[in-house]
Order: sequence, then structure tokens, then C-alpha cells
Amino acid sequence: MTVPTTDDNVPDGRSLHARIAADLRDEIMSGDLAPGAKLPSTVHLKARFDASSATVQKALQLLKDERLVIGRAGAAVTVRENRQRTIDPTASLTTAPTGAAYPWLASAAAHGGTARSTLLEVGEVTPPADVAAALGLQDAQAALLRRQLLHIDDEPAELVCSYYPLEIALGTALAEPRRIKGGTPTLLTGLGFPPRLSVDRVSARVPTQEQCGALRLPRDLPVLRTLRTVYGDGDRPLEVTVMVKAGHLYELRYEFTPEP
Repeated sequence: MTVPTTDDNVPDGRSLHARIAADLRDEIMSGDLAPGAKLPSTVHLKARFDASSATVQKALQLLKDERLVIGRAGAAVTVRENRQRTIDPTASLTTAPTGAAYPWLASAAAHGGTARSTLLEVGEVTPPADVAAALGLQDAQAALLRRQLLHIDDEPAELVCSYYPLEIALGTALAEPRRIKGGTPTLLTGLGFPPRLSVDRVSARVPTQEQCGALRLPRDLPVLRTLRTVYGDGDRPLEVTVMVKAGHLYELRYEFTPEP
């Protein structure tokens, strides 16, 4: 059997079942294997990848663990209907009327899913270095952290850690251990700090232990990490949020309008 190589003739060091899963995963994510479609038979996959039945089954088990396909005894393995969700990052920046549902949750419900958020932590912390730099904090200066886990259809979707300057957050609903109706953009606007600009930095990373556990990742699959800085009047940083979601289950959709 020929070992696949890159353009630089470096052998692919992954096991055969991992490589098979990678190829099938790409076909699922690109839509070549559509939601509800049956995966090729074991016989077909054995011939295509020059692999044994056991190796093919190990590859399919990886995809099952990743919640991309469903397999039942005596039935064909099929692609899950919600195998990938497209997220509009601007939805979390939309203000909502007082008392209304958080826009991110309302958006998920509008697409036929159920959504909820669980507040995990509220308190003063020393933020990570990149967050502190975005907030303009000095060494070891504290910020207020609000950490929550978002679920779609009862599955963990995103781990969200939002940090706020203490001079803005203390004494407000941001510092209280409860969810904020309408979301923080609505609250910040009401406090006299309307968001004016949001800047996202998106990277792919190997998940931390906390992220792997919270998102129920079967192993160290890459995650999408978004570092978002929200600015107010005078380019003052109001909020820095780190959002982490499973890279194989979610994609980000951005829209841009060309300048004239």
C-alpha cells in the first residue's frame, strides 16, 4: 500500500483509520455526503482505501464519536441531519428590547433548534495575557469574568468567557450571578456604553482540558477560538470575549460590503 504524501513528499504519519475518517469527514463537511445520506458500504470503503474491515469500522467509529454520523445495528451509517451548523457572529452583537430573549438563543430557535445557556461563573479574575492586552490592563490587573456554556439541542455548542473592565462592570448586572435579558450589548447601551465596533480574531487550536470536557470532544479535535474585542466611544474597550466551539461541527459565516 502506498503511504499518502504531501507536496513536499512528507509521509502522512496518521494511522490508516484516522486518514480514512479525515477523507470522509471532509466529504461530510463539504456537502458531498449530504445530511441523511448513507455512507458508502464497508465493502466499498475497503476497496477504496485498501483497508481491512476492522480498520474501516475504526474510522466510522471516530465519525460517530464526533457526532457527524449515526450508525445502528443492521442499518447503514448515515450523515446526521445537523452535522454542521453555520454561525453568524454578528447575531451575538445585536441589541434586543428589554426583557426579550438573548438574540443568539432566538436565532437558534428560529432555525428549528432548541437553545439554552448555562452561567458557570461570575467573578473577578486575572485574565489571560491576550485578553488583558485587548482590554488595556496592566500586569496582574483584574477584570470581571462571566463564563457560560451554550447548548443547541441539548448538546454543548460553545464555551464563552467574557471579560469587562471593573470600572464598567462593578455595581451593575454584569457582576451579578444571573443571565442578562437581551444580552450584554443591550445592558452596555443602557449603562451609557453603546458598542460601536467589534473586532474578531479567529484561530484554530488544540483544545485545553477544560474545553475538551465542556464541549464533550472525544479527543483533541481542533476548536475554533474567537477573540472578540468590543469597543465603545473613543475606541474604549468595553468587553473582550473568548468563544470556543468544536471546529468540526461549526463554521463562521461573515458578510462584507465592498467600499465604493
